[in-house]
Amino acid sequence: MKIYTKSGDKGTTSLVYGDRVPKNDARVEAYGTCDEANSMIGLALSHLDENDREWKVDFEKTLLRVQTVLFHVGAELATPKGKKVGWTLEEKDISFLEEAIDRWDDKLTPLKQFILPGGSQSASALHVARTVSRRAERQAVAIEDVNPLVLSYLNRLSDFLFVAARYVNQQSGMTEPILHEEE
Repeated sequence: MKIYTKSGDKGTTSLVYGDRVPKNDARVEAYGTCDEANSMIGLALSHLDENDREWKVDFEKTLLRVQTVLFHVGAELATPKGKKVGWTLEEKDISFLEEAIDRWDDKLTPLKQFILPGGSQSASALHVARTVSRRAERQAVAIEDVNPLVLSYLNRLSDFLFVAARYVNQQSGMTEPILHEEE
């Protein structure tokens, strides 16, 4: 199968089941943004240091599962109204995020002030993924009859990525950048 089809050369693309829409359609914007967030999670994983594997096994496994579910979320967003996607987003997928948030947050120093995105390269990429997932959520809201679980998942995903970034920084011994008030 060739990677290029030339079918999008005039500004349209296919949704699941072949319906053609403009490339700036709300669905295309939302699932494209999910893909962007997913790519940033992959970048974050690629920046993890190969040393100190103990905590990273669970971390990597968790993020790979999140990437898979996020891919499914994008596919659901790419499915036209009234059609079914091949898999179903479930409450357990949101619970999985919440459980990881709680597990990692219990190990973090409690926040006493605002932090700025940054620290390690991996944490910085997770912060970018967080903001991109927030954009995906805003775009998904514009889709008529969007699955409410998609909105819940994207909302929880940004919280998950925030905690994941903090967790990576702490486990890597990086100091989180804090917000300094101007003097």
